[in-house]
Amino acid sequence: VQLVESGGGLVQPGESLRLSCAASGTILSIYAVGWYRQGPGKQRELVAALTRRGITNYADSVKGRFTASTDNAKNTAYLQMNNLKPEDTAVYYCNVHFGTIDYWGQGTQVTVSS
Repeated sequence: VQLVESGGGLVQPGESLRLSCAASGTILSIYAVGWYRQGPGKQRELVAALTRRGITNYADSVKGRFTASTDNAKNTAYLQMNNLKPEDTAVYYCNVHFGTIDYWGQGTQVTVSS
């Protein structure tokens, strides 16, 4: 099983990015999906969670700006990030889990700076 993330980069405040997490070796739809981030000198935190039924929950800091989704036909999860702020700068990780099964992507760097 492999999760490959992409879509990170350097953007200015107010701009948008869409992160992708492509799964191989498994079927994404059987898992719950989480998007985490770890900023410089900070602990890893959960920013978005998507249940197998499609219910989403977001950290207060990103609510209204970030949207998590999946495309089962592409076996890929997404995190759409709008109106990015400097405090969103972090390495972003996707995670999928089902019971005791737990997989992580390699992380993708997002830097928001003017």
